[in-house]
Amino acid sequence: MAYWFEGPLAAFDTETTGVDVEQDRIVSAALVVQSAPGEPAFAACWLVDPGVPVPAAAQAVHGLSAEFLRLDGRPPGPVVEELGRELAAQCAAGIPLVVMNAPFDLTLLDRELKRHRGSALSSYFTAGPGWAVVDPRVLDKHLDRYRKGRRTLTDLCAHYGVVLDGAHDAAADAAASLDLVRAIARRYAARLAHLALPELHARQAVWHAAQSRGLQAWFAANGTPEVCDPAWPLRPEPPTTAAA
Repeated sequence: MAYWFEGPLAAFDTETTGVDVEQDRIVSAALVVQSAPGEPAFAACWLVDPGVPVPAAAQAVHGLSAEFLRLDGRPPGPVVEELGRELAAQCAAGIPLVVMNAPFDLTLLDRELKRHRGSALSSYFTAGPGWAVVDPRVLDKHLDRYRKGRRTLTDLCAHYGVVLDGAHDAAADAAASLDLVRAIARRYAARLAHLALPELHARQAVWHAAQSRGLQAWFAANGTPEVCDPAWPLRPEPPTTAAA
């Protein structure tokens, strides 16, 4: 019997001007598709001139300067339109969409689409079975919840023996996320293999909400003002942003 993690997967990743999904912008993106484990993976990559400054801290992470993006990047409007359509095409074909920390990348793309195209990301997913997102961060936190230590992409790849060659390059991160999902699913096949993709998607939303509540309680107990959003895989638009 072939399980979902042995078949086609598509992975999406972005590099950005920062970590605020409501204000920051995409500067690069990648979609990596692999038909089966061990088969060649094919990557489509986009560079974006965001039209806003690229902070030095962000440049230090991904190495993409504002000058480079002005010369080699494309305007954001056509790029985010292509991204929305490409992600929707994968999901319409029944291919799971792997996104590490999905509420960040997918919410950021949603806000960019609203900003530049006047459309929500959800409006692109009207054909086929809808989207089935697989988030390796959510899976790992649920399946190995008591393990101590950080759970960044680099940390998870090291823990599961996945090669990450060129961290903070969108294509490299997407490819590693794809391999990571296969590695996690193989390790916990007894708990994941029987789940149909729509059920796995729904369960991750529940798992992420529980994880967020636990982290929020920890922040409150330690006097940290940070707020955790329980929504997955896409955060709702804040009322103040929607009214602007």
